[in-house]
Amino acid sequence: MKEVVIKETDIISAANEGMDSFLSLFVKSIKESIGGDLTAETMPMLNVNQITLLAYDIFHEEVMDGGFIQLIHNGYGGFIFQNPFAKVLKIWGVRDLSRLIYNGRELYFKYKDKLEKDCSDEEFMALFEQFPEFDDLDDEFVEHEEEWTEQIAIYVDEHVSDFARVERN
Repeated sequence: MKEVVIKETDIISAANEGMDSFLSLFVKSIKESIGGDLTAETMPMLNVNQITLLAYDIFHEEVMDGGFIQLIHNGYGGFIFQNPFAKVLKIWGVRDLSRLIYNGRELYFKYKDKLEKDCSDEEFMALFEQFPEFDDLDDEFVEHEEEWTEQIAIYVDEHVSDFARVERN
């Protein structure tokens, strides 16, 4: 396992800026510990909680930018829906987000072959028209994003040692 070390003063400063900055500090520090990117080679260097936090960061960025269709089209469907991401979120107490991901998983398996195909920008934009089943999932995530991000930040705060070693100054 790679050791992730974060200075206590950095944690306090990030927490004072808000939950997004707080989580961002942990995500950035975890990524830096593995050379920048989560890959099949770097994944074994991290524990389940660290991987789940990075998965949430990817999920959050993709869904906020272009919804579940973009998430799947950009190649993250397998990582999000074929791994225990939703199960771990449920353990963390973020049950409604876990349920949303399980609902997305059903659609992922139903449409993944069509959504993962290479296509032009125009064909990609047409996917949103072709698969309106994802609209409700996208809307629900956007509607509850702040609440779920806060729940994740609280979990990280209450289990800091599962994510990093805090270096006291």
